[in-house]
Amino acid sequence: MNSFSNIWNHPKTSVTGLLIALVTIGGVLSQQGVTLGNAGSGTVVTLVCAVATALLGLLARDPVEASSPVASAAKLGAWALIALLLPLPFLGGCSGSTVAQDIVNWTPSLESAVATVDSIAALLAPEDAPVFTAATIGFDAASNLLDTQAKAYLANPSASLLAQLQTQIVVLQQQVNAALLQSAKIVNPASQQHALAAVQAVATIVTALLALVQSVSSKAAVAQMAAASTIKLASVQLYIDQSHAAEIVAAHYGEPVELARMQVAQAEVSEAQAGF
Repeated sequence: MNSFSNIWNHPKTSVTGLLIALVTIGGVLSQQGVTLGNAGSGTVVTLVCAVATALLGLLARDPVEASSPVASAAKLGAWALIALLLPLPFLGGCSGSTVAQDIVNWTPSLESAVATVDSIAALLAPEDAPVFTAATIGFDAASNLLDTQAKAYLANPSASLLAQLQTQIVVLQQQVNAALLQSAKIVNPASQQHALAAVQAVATIVTALLALVQSVSSKAAVAQMAAASTIKLASVQLYIDQSHAAEIVAAHYGEPVELARMQVAQAEVSEAQAGF
């Protein structure tokens, strides 16, 4: 009887628990390929998860005074709970078309980050500039090809075009990881700082794009992608500024930095577990 009385006495907690259960079950069903039918251009499972996510977000907006320590803790706890259950927007039950559109949406930020990389050589010591340029020379072509493939898939979704996306995102990821390692070897402190900061911005976006593609790939495809990823995330994680990464993701998705920071960390764990 206490269980039933608790439901009525703590309705907000009960609703939150129910929504969490819906999202958790929906995530499992999506991973298993269970759709429960179509809803517009998506699936019923995706729609239910999206509605539950939105309601969880509303519940996280605690009306208690913002200056209250209890309110701050409650709000942070709510965001943490949502972050743990709901990975980055590009990880949760997306369709291939949604992923392709999100990759295209990331393109301006990626182009800007790559342009910064292209211009950073002028700020480096004379002996460091050629090394940095050589390490990052493939960024333009690889990012442009990824954008072209995403637009092609968006226009005509197919298994073959998805396979191209899977291959290309790993190619770009490997180029960025190699550039991070190369930048870390620069001895001049000022040059190293400029080089790492520029490549880190590209790395954050590429990690997001990898998670996007991973979210709609089969286990066999993910395993194949991970096998081609020879420079692992663990090798370069030391050179990633987590705070800056969270700011980039938060700005793109229009969400609190606190939430983005936890989501970025979760996405990195997910990719590491997959073998990247």
